[in-house]
Amino acid sequence: MSAATTRFAGIAARRLAGGKGGIASICSAHPLVVEATLRHGAAHGADVLIEATCNQVNHEGGYTGMTPAAFRAFVEAHAGKTGFPLDRLILGGDHLGPNPWKHLPAAQAMRKAAAMIDAYAAAGFTKLHLDTSMACADDSVVLPDETIAARAADLAAVAEAAVTRTGGEKPVYIIGTEVPVPGGALEALDHMHVTEPADALRTVEVHRQAFSRLGLDAAFARAIGVVVQPGVEFGNADIIAYAPQKATKLVASLEGMPQFVFEAHSTDYQPAEALAALVRDGFAILKVGPWLTFALREALYGLSFIADELAAHPSRENLPAAMERIMLASPGNWQNYYPGTPDEQRLQRHFSFSDRIRYYWPSPDAQHAVEALLAALGDREIPRPLISQYLGHLDAEVGAGRIEPTAHELLIGSVTRVLDIYRDATNL
Repeated sequence: MSAATTRFAGIAARRLAGGKGGIASICSAHPLVVEATLRHGAAHGADVLIEATCNQVNHEGGYTGMTPAAFRAFVEAHAGKTGFPLDRLILGGDHLGPNPWKHLPAAQAMRKAAAMIDAYAAAGFTKLHLDTSMACADDSVVLPDETIAARAADLAAVAEAAVTRTGGEKPVYIIGTEVPVPGGALEALDHMHVTEPADALRTVEVHRQAFSRLGLDAAFARAIGVVVQPGVEFGNADIIAYAPQKATKLVASLEGMPQFVFEAHSTDYQPAEALAALVRDGFAILKVGPWLTFALREALYGLSFIADELAAHPSRENLPAAMERIMLASPGNWQNYYPGTPDEQRLQRHFSFSDRIRYYWPSPDAQHAVEALLAALGDREIPRPLISQYLGHLDAEVGAGRIEPTAHELLIGSVTRVLDIYRDATNL
């Protein structure tokens, strides 16, 4: 049995027995986030679930330039450097479906989605989120649940064939027709609604039927999670925290689907008590991504100001200035997401909770700017007063000796603070 199957079967079994617990799904391809995640897992002797999204990593390279096989090699290389055991690593694919190609007719977009999920399954990803909820160019605006389920089953058939071909571990599946937008809401957060219990139960049933029609009953038996909306979301400057009383009926519907737990997307920036309440209520898989790179950006910008004090040099561009230049030169990843005046857009480019700046860190110019910053600081100990001034959220940890006051360790520490919140929430 794979680590994924064992881990998720255990979560569902504990829920049925009245116990609690869950796992955080780390959705990031940033090297420092991956390093921090694996170091955190090694320190706690815990399984680690890292997921790549369809836009980020796919058979065509995605915006990171990595195929699923390349992403696996990238994560495993970091596991080797951090001493994290590979038998505790679970790799997942998030929003696997036609989303990157939804501007194409459905048949063409689904062919590309099939090639993508084949690449994920063949590369040994063992948690596959089937997301065919989006309309393609020649679809109606809102797809019927039956169409979504049929397309998901088609992709599952491709994944099953890939695993049979390669002799790999059979994957577990996540399903769902009410799937939040990847990366946070694009609109005002004034009409958030919790998934209706009947809709969640119907989602499971229509997928069960669609899988069965293709002879995939054994595959459906490995479906372990349903994506629903528990009433949590974040936008550019707003956060809707989980309100358990609003999800009481949805939570009760889990009794009618004992095979499943709920998977909660967009849990970034939730208060610690809200994350713990989600897990207690059966939202056992908590997806997090932008919060991790937001925390990393906070630390990078703080270090940039520290470098201006400790190692100022006229040839080195301030990191916020460099990122502003880079984002203005290539506005495609933020322009349609950040409304308002030029000044409002400038603030959002750097400080929005949706963290669209994360799409720019892999660019050569951004990498050069970060490398120049870290080279300027080197391995020197950064004085506590400067940490207090520019990285105040890490000062107590530095004072307690839990974080070394060097640039690299402060970056890792900023991400680790978020990981600690999720560990506390999922280990009830």
